[in-house]
Amino acid sequence: MTHSPTVRRRRLSAELLKLRTNVGLTADEVAKRLEWTPSKVTRIERNEWKLPAVRDIRDLLDVYGVTDDEHREALFTLAREARQRGWWVDYQDVLGPRSVAEFEADAAHIHMYEALVIPGLLQTADYAAAVFRGGQVLDQAFVDRAIAARLARQEILERDNPPYLWVILDEAALRKKVGGAAVMRDQLRHIVEMCSRPNIAVQVVPDEAGAHAAMSGSFVIYEYATPEDGTLVYVETGIGDLFLERPEEVSRYTVKYDHVRALALSEEATVAHLESLSAQL
Repeated sequence: MTHSPTVRRRRLSAELLKLRTNVGLTADEVAKRLEWTPSKVTRIERNEWKLPAVRDIRDLLDVYGVTDDEHREALFTLAREARQRGWWVDYQDVLGPRSVAEFEADAAHIHMYEALVIPGLLQTADYAAAVFRGGQVLDQAFVDRAIAARLARQEILERDNPPYLWVILDEAALRKKVGGAAVMRDQLRHIVEMCSRPNIAVQVVPDEAGAHAAMSGSFVIYEYATPEDGTLVYVETGIGDLFLERPEEVSRYTVKYDHVRALALSEEATVAHLESLSAQL
């Protein structure tokens, strides 16, 4: 699957909200015309639904006066695609009910800042295993499943039209001997290899840069080829994951990312630095 049902559903919700707003109807008025509960309309528009029904979309478009066949069929297609199963559903036992994989699958650009570990999209299997064990995950079956899910995420980098991945790494993530010297050496060499791809860029923020704008923690910015999908920011916290999409939130993290990128080594200098660090291990 080259698209994400989650992103399709998010886009469909936004489109339906815009259509209702354009015709000047309230959610209560729409619900009354369709003999729905008002909460059903708001759940749809807030993307709090799971499996959009084409019949419901057809009813809404009739109320909103959308008669253009091409426009209607485009929204029906979104609804059908939003009902499909993403591969990550089979890994909910290790990824949880909501995963970054859902948003990576459709992204055109992925901008990351990582402070302490190598990002999952660039991890080797041995490094990933060491990360899980370091987090006190001791059940080998769980570790094996988690590694399989992480490697499955990386398949977006292998497809015909991969996203552009731009990673800013704090040097602290490179100096931790996660899994031991041999594992870390292989991990650094893997990053160097990935840097040779035209759709991947990695820059390191050296220790000498001192304090910077992103010291509050790691984050990811997902940008999509379709403007209607907007931009999404992912922030991992100790008590749960945050997905931010309000323009002011996205702007704050975009500025933060640009500030850190300005302090980082160039791509060429980063590769040389990674090669030097791996040679020392």
